[in-house]
Amino acid sequence: MSHVVVGYDGTSGSERALRWAVGEAGLRRLPLTVCHVWRWPYPISYIDHEGVAIVRRMGEHLLDHGVTLARELAPGLTVREQLKDGSVYPALVHEGHDADLIVVGSHDPDEMPVGSTVLRVPALADRPVVVVRSDALRDGLVVVGVDGSAGADAALAFGFQEAALRGWRLRAVYGCREPGAVPDGDLSLFGDEDKLRRVCGTVLERAVAPWLVKYPYVEATTSLVLKSPREALFEAAEDATLMIVGARGTGAVEWLTLGATSDTLLKHAPCTVTVVPNRPA
Repeated sequence: MSHVVVGYDGTSGSERALRWAVGEAGLRRLPLTVCHVWRWPYPISYIDHEGVAIVRRMGEHLLDHGVTLARELAPGLTVREQLKDGSVYPALVHEGHDADLIVVGSHDPDEMPVGSTVLRVPALADRPVVVVRSDALRDGLVVVGVDGSAGADAALAFGFQEAALRGWRLRAVYGCREPGAVPDGDLSLFGDEDKLRRVCGTVLERAVAPWLVKYPYVEATTSLVLKSPREALFEAAEDATLMIVGARGTGAVEWLTLGATSDTLLKHAPCTVTVVPNRPA
């Protein structure tokens, strides 16, 4: 049976993530797995067995607190607990391998440390990862980044599902003024703005059309923006409750595990961000 996985460490950010995950699990009618990862903070060459037992017990207490909070928020929800040791991001990726999605908390924008779990889990997971930066609003807006890629199509699939589950509006945004964002990298389009609008507008409408048929009750709009994808999505993020992007778009920087736009949004967007793998398992 599938489930929703949330990382919890007792911080305010992880509590926001827990609240979001409880809502997701309830809407999807799935069990919730609350996962806490504890770690011996000293080199492996220095093992104090009594100290290790104390650190583990502290982890158990934090996990118990998270599970209790989840059950208080949703009394009828099935809540499981998972205590792991080691590094956080491999543990969450492993635990989420058979999940519908993984939910983690976040730092404030512009305070993302190098190697952060918030960046590494979306880069490695084969499931959608929700990075919760703000509490959900009752009347929400889902913004999905579109560029005609397989990653964008996966993001649209998740975005329409999320909008349908929550009763939120959806806006598909295509920032097309960047060589990597236009079909086949056709630079000639940038010399003719009308043609650029026409060609990229067709890409946008064709990408969204199948999902409008599948989810006719979702209030959805499209927005073609003559700016780079990052600029277009950052502008849209100001109004968004949830931003959804593919792990990789049409950009040509192949060695990046995450696309440049996805990476930048995770670091700086003011709203909650979901990164969807190009080929969800």
